Amino acid sequence: MEFEPLVRTRYSARKFRPDPISSDTLDRILELAQQTPSWCNCQPWQLVVTSGEATERFRNAIYEHARSGIKPNPDFPFPGAYLGAYRERRKVCGVQLYQALGIGKDDRAAAGEQSLENFRLFGAPHVAIVTTDEALGVYGAIDCGLYVANFLLAARNFGVDTIAQAALASYPDFIRSFFAIPADRKVVCAISFGYADPNDRIHSYRTSRAGLDEAVTLVTE
Repeated sequence: MEFEPLVRTRYSARKFRPDPISSDTLDRILELAQQTPSWCNCQPWQLVVTSGEATERFRNAIYEHARSGIKPNPDFPFPGAYLGAYRERRKVCGVQLYQALGIGKDDRAAAGEQSLENFRLFGAPHVAIVTTDEALGVYGAIDCGLYVANFLLAARNFGVDTIAQAALASYPDFIRSFFAIPADRKVVCAISFGYADPNDRIHSYRTSRAGLDEAVTLVTE
């Protein structure tokens, strides 16, 4: 596919079919994403990628951990507040999701259950845990963000659907222990991926993007 259709048709999938992707397709996605540029060419990203029974074991374990009520302790602090336009965009995104699922604005129990679906990986047959080197600090995290974007688009190029998930980064100590990841590897996020169920009502909407006038200041003199 050409680049523009890739960017315009990619979306965050929240309901996957159980069908795994082939090992050849996975290798091609990873090889393409590996071409991501990085600060001083450090290439700080390292991934743990699951398939088959490994995905099921992790899915069950992280879900039980999350629903137990253990307090999140992310390696990288989550936003302290959403203000102004950021608050409005976040609100609209949430409203769209809950309306698609028929969840009322005051139904906190249903909203909580839907939030926990993050830890079921939305039924995806694969998950990638993205980590960076602790010593590289914010620049390592930025490079990993570039990698994640390229992974999402590379997957789309091969007909594979994805969702980048900050939620799983809520429990980095659990993830490091589960996958025997060294302590100096910091969890940036996860990517659940596979083939989305296009007919599920959760995919009945798309989020919007701000106009260029809200994001770009063009200086000509």
